[in-house]
Amino acid sequence: MREELRIIVSGGGTGGHIFPAVSIANAIKSQHPEAEILFVGAEGRMEMQRVPAAGYPIKALPICGFDRKHLLKNIAVLFKIWKSRRMARKIIRDFRPMAAVGVGGYASGPTLNMAEAMGIPTLIQEQNSYAGVTNKLLAKRADKICVAYDGMERFFPKEKIILTGNPVRQGLLENTKSREEALADFGLLPGLKTVLLIGGSLGARTLNESVLANLTAISASGVQFIWQTGKYYFDSIQKEMQGKELPNLKVMDFVSDMGAAYHAADLVVSRAGASSISEFQLIGKPVILVPSPNVAEDHQRKNAMALVRRDAALYVEDAEAPEKLLDLTLQTVADDAKLRQLGENVHKMGLKDSAEIIAREVLKLIEQ
Repeated sequence: MREELRIIVSGGGTGGHIFPAVSIANAIKSQHPEAEILFVGAEGRMEMQRVPAAGYPIKALPICGFDRKHLLKNIAVLFKIWKSRRMARKIIRDFRPMAAVGVGGYASGPTLNMAEAMGIPTLIQEQNSYAGVTNKLLAKRADKICVAYDGMERFFPKEKIILTGNPVRQGLLENTKSREEALADFGLLPGLKTVLLIGGSLGARTLNESVLANLTAISASGVQFIWQTGKYYFDSIQKEMQGKELPNLKVMDFVSDMGAAYHAADLVVSRAGASSISEFQLIGKPVILVPSPNVAEDHQRKNAMALVRRDAALYVEDAEAPEKLLDLTLQTVADDAKLRQLGENVHKMGLKDSAEIIAREVLKLIEQ
């Protein structure tokens, strides 16, 4: 391996893209501490805060997605794509990377596309069981494609595919707290069944509405809940909860120590983002999935069904959640045999050391 090592990592938009990207960067640095890693993200998106917080520099592109409802607004989008491609070309020329990694999200399109055009080896990482449009386009010229599910040759050239799984946040697998200590962190009791409700880093309206519609039943359930509302919804939910005493409901805008939260929980209720599912697989956590209907290619439903078909998760339609979700949650968390079955089956699907494997593939590209 040459002494100088410069790598671009591009993508973001949600925690589901950012956490794998940072994990891959960390794994590269672990194997080669002298490596220089530059992130390329989208203006105004979550990566512009999360990546610097993880200790990496990042450049922003003015890229955004197409507006499928208001077609005339896409004239401005096309200009932003053109501008982003020019900026990506300059970033690549100035930084002179030996390889470029794309993890999905708006910024990865122009960045990886320009890297491919400039003869730089590229690797893309597809987190979902149904490939996104950007990665399908980039795959034609990518050198390697890392995936988390079997059967991805229906989207990508078979000879380029490497089954690696999805990288997850390292802290989740390094949790050393006992369950009692984890529960105490959230002000909860050790003798009660515990449910963790999470709607992703931004929150999920349907999950929040499902809780608010069933506060009386939650209060009387004898089950305690950790409820991550998402920062977007937190203030309005706080107002809604004023005057209501529910000591068994811990309301938080964001759970910073997700390792402790998973450890405290007997059951998780979650959206079906790829990174979250990979976390459940690696720690063997029973889960009820409520896929978001507001994602491209309906990929969360496809992610969920990949688990449901193996009896590795339960599933509730988004539209039915306010009516059905709490009843299924209370029924499941009281059934120890069901929790054990779900946990064992989801754990069998986990692929370990994904970030390290992907990092090694990136370094192989550079050596070649």
